[in-house]
Amino acid sequence: RPQPKKSATRQPPTMIASSAAVRSLAASLSRTAAGGRTASAGASGAVRTFASVDIYSDFGKGVFTGKVADEYLKKQGADGSVLKDPNWTKTHADVVAAAVLDWATDNGANVYCHWFQPMAASGVRHGLTGQVHNMMLKFNDDLEPVYDFKGKTLIKGETDGSSYPNGGLRGTHQAGGYLAIDTSSPIFMRGDTIFIPSAFVSYYGAALDEKTPVLRSNAAVNKQACRLLRHLGLDLSGEWGKGVRSNIGLEQEYFLVPRDAYYRRPDLQMTGRTVIGKDAPRGQEMCDHYMAPPSSATPALAFMQEVQDECWKLGIPLKTRHREVAPNQFEFAPLYGYNTTQIDQNLMVMQIIEETAPKHGLAALLQEKPFNDVNGSGKHNNWSLATADGVQLLDPKDINEATGNDIAFPVIMSAIVAAVDDHGDLMRMAISSPGNDFRLGACEAPPAIVSMYLGDDMTFYLEHFKDGKGKGAYEPGVKTLDLGTREVLPFEVPAEDRNRTSPFPYGGSRFEFRAVGSAQNVSMVNAVLNTAVSEKFAEFADRMDAGESAEDIARETLNKHWRVIFNGDNYCDEAQEELTNRGIWRIDSGVEALHALTSEKNVRLFEKMGVLTREECEAREIVLHDHYAGTVEMEALSLVDMIHQNIVPSVKAAKVGPLEDLFEAVKTIKAALAGIHAAETSYEKAQLARVLRLETMVEIRAVCDAAEEVVPADLWTLATYKELLFLDTHVDAAPTEEVYEE
Repeated sequence: RPQPKKSATRQPPTMIASSAAVRSLAASLSRTAAGGRTASAGASGAVRTFASVDIYSDFGKGVFTGKVADEYLKKQGADGSVLKDPNWTKTHADVVAAAVLDWATDNGANVYCHWFQPMAASGVRHGLTGQVHNMMLKFNDDLEPVYDFKGKTLIKGETDGSSYPNGGLRGTHQAGGYLAIDTSSPIFMRGDTIFIPSAFVSYYGAALDEKTPVLRSNAAVNKQACRLLRHLGLDLSGEWGKGVRSNIGLEQEYFLVPRDAYYRRPDLQMTGRTVIGKDAPRGQEMCDHYMAPPSSATPALAFMQEVQDECWKLGIPLKTRHREVAPNQFEFAPLYGYNTTQIDQNLMVMQIIEETAPKHGLAALLQEKPFNDVNGSGKHNNWSLATADGVQLLDPKDINEATGNDIAFPVIMSAIVAAVDDHGDLMRMAISSPGNDFRLGACEAPPAIVSMYLGDDMTFYLEHFKDGKGKGAYEPGVKTLDLGTREVLPFEVPAEDRNRTSPFPYGGSRFEFRAVGSAQNVSMVNAVLNTAVSEKFAEFADRMDAGESAEDIARETLNKHWRVIFNGDNYCDEAQEELTNRGIWRIDSGVEALHALTSEKNVRLFEKMGVLTREECEAREIVLHDHYAGTVEMEALSLVDMIHQNIVPSVKAAKVGPLEDLFEAVKTIKAALAGIHAAETSYEKAQLARVLRLETMVEIRAVCDAAEEVVPADLWTLATYKELLFLDTHVDAAPTEEVYEE
């Protein structure tokens, strides 16, 4: 086995690099990259004013992949190609570790951690990850510190698995939790620390995390897609790296609020959403916030610039930024990529958003529905399948040319149609984060009825295909728009419009799962999509192995599952009734949707495709129901505190308002919480918590909002929606200045 090149024992500097030192070095490098000049903000609204390609030269320098990895691996007698095969963990672990150590110390880092993703982190755990930081050193016989980072340290770690949500998979008396490097997602560096993306499992290999199921689902979709494609004319067997992989792009929405107002909202601080609050006189009625110009008079633009710069260093191509529909709502969107890398990067984007906001006098809210009566936030999950060398399975021209087969595309699409129809309950389960209770079907997300949109052109083609009325390949149409002007020449647009009301619309070589919540780790979402589609690919391949034709299988499948295709307005009450009558999956309650995880149909699916065992499904349902009930309890207790400590004193001071109703509200909440605590199972606790949240607390909110309506502003101590939601109209009078230092 190749070994790292030997050299004299390397001594670290007298002082181990500190975070402050790293930040100082980064600032110095930043000034150098900017040609010796740096803009320092004289006010929180200051924004970067000079554009330069130089700042992008740092892209990916904090990620051990590509040119960065190649440079350091060559010093150890290898090169970047070794990282392309996961077997490097057996053949080149010490070599890679030595290269990572060199890279780390050259950049002021001397700490490492295995970076993993515990279950039930949404809305409560900063960064949604777990990590224990260890110094890359040991002491020699002379008690002198020397750098120490071996291959065995890099590829595996161990931690206490009993203190993370585990649904009974672990106990304090059997607490071992094991961390193994995920070779599909690159090691990255931030500050003085190297982060090693890792899977987290029990002593017996049970998944304790979000990452392991999606990795297993990737293996399933690769295996079954390759089987199907071989029948369709594209053989991807052979050497490693020639298979099929799942690619995604994640649009991250969030709110920004003034930090001083945030400190006057205990509910936002404790739960991420406002459990009370009278609507401001202005909301999103005029859609005036959507894609409006970012204002340099508020801190929001400078904040977004800093987030993008920070992400750029980590190799996160956070390309797009813009205002969203609701007041103070914004969005970032990256370029497309491999699902495990994109999920990991999205978690870092969320963490960086939260950590950057305070520097600009802001608080970032990632929860799905922080405010009543304005849009909530989503994380649209754009999903597709492609071969390792870039052939898009959902692009009709691409896949038909690669297979030399005009029916390749309709065969693949028929499998996906069947997967959505059969497993819409699992898709609903995957998006059942607590915050989505208030968001689904509320004009910013599709309703909880899982249909799919294909557009009129493709629907027409597939309908004729299934009925045997048409021949030839599907060719997406285009149409020309002529504005009747000389200045704007006629131009082409896709024949299909966007359907924002559909849970799963086709968007040209991809599907967009629109209902995903903004605070979620989307690993389960993508594990479900991969697993459901893998099952259908496997069924098709099995039947073709037995001699059936792909065309006959696809036609039969489309005829059986045609009901799930709906190109109309999913918000329309009549359409929702029609879809319900068709028998399409509809689960209005997120708690009941989570319970679907352990239905016999779904356990069989996960076990058959090697993604989750029955024990893992049952444990995960417990974890998710506990997470839901725990979230509601925090919201209820926050409401009790606010009534006692804020609303009642304000009402008493004003001598006006529903004082007795407020006292009764507290009794009602406490009684409901006692009922939840007395319930025997996690499922029962979650069911009671849903009633408390969506019925009882909604009624109590109306009482609290009635008090806010009549109490004079100078006696109301909680930050109002007016103060929280309108950065543009709460701008300091002091002008923004920029000072340039040589």
